[in-house]
Amino acid sequence: MADRIPLRRGYREGLPSELIAEFLGTFVLVLIGIGSVAVAVVGLPGSDRQPGPFTAANWLIIAWGWAMGVVFGVYVAGGISGAHINPAVTLGFAVRGRFPLWKILPYWAAQILGAFAAAGVIYATYRWAINAANDKAGTGKTESLDTFSIFATFPAKYFGNSWWGPLLDEIVATALLLLLICALLDTRNSAPQANLAPLLIGLVVFMIALAYGTNSGYAINPARDLGPRAFTFFAGWGHIAFPGTFGWFGNYWWIPLVGPLIGAILGVLVYDLLVTPFVKVRGLAREEGADLSRPEEGE
Repeated sequence: MADRIPLRRGYREGLPSELIAEFLGTFVLVLIGIGSVAVAVVGLPGSDRQPGPFTAANWLIIAWGWAMGVVFGVYVAGGISGAHINPAVTLGFAVRGRFPLWKILPYWAAQILGAFAAAGVIYATYRWAINAANDKAGTGKTESLDTFSIFATFPAKYFGNSWWGPLLDEIVATALLLLLICALLDTRNSAPQANLAPLLIGLVVFMIALAYGTNSGYAINPARDLGPRAFTFFAGWGHIAFPGTFGWFGNYWWIPLVGPLIGAILGVLVYDLLVTPFVKVRGLAREEGADLSRPEEGE
């Protein structure tokens, strides 16, 4: 997260090293994230380590998995590229004027490729469990939403064929993510010290999983969805991946892409319009030695 994590300068500095870092950071994020989904969906049931159906405990495995994926993905890439590891974060920083516009598309490409590669590794290590789950259900890949869900997101059945509900969910959840990232990286506010920002950003993702996860699977990251979705298309899930059609939903593929990008813009604008002006003023007041316990001096 470029606003807060110092970049290491000198050794192979430049865009190529940043793109490698974004690729690897996103790879780590998605490898841990969808790996946790694979454990919850096919690993535990298929290995007889969980005799019963999918429960809230499985959901917590997934929530913690994605949270830890964010933490370690940021630690891997933070000192080189700023560890965006999410196209929505890249766009949000660019909207704030904190990131060059010309770097947006290269960063997005590296992030999507990292997510695609991670999906390939997870499929290679869990294909036995995936095949066993499909065989037990008597379905092929093109009819197996359960095994597809290891890799990419889909809307809850209660939305019916509505696209607005899942889109709104992705917008709100990603706006919340970017709003809180801005707060956690703003040293003029109450930003954490001792390089704890990645851990707390991971907890933000955990919170979003608990608060919004069941609506649309909380993609909140276009690369996290598009990369694995593309992999599943080539690996045999077909129309469930693209155009994203199954049962109650159709042509869903664009929602986890567009929703987070809109949400990112809204999240940073809310922070910069409603918080940044006041922390700037209070920062100037501190420099001038004002008593901030007295509002008339601090504002």
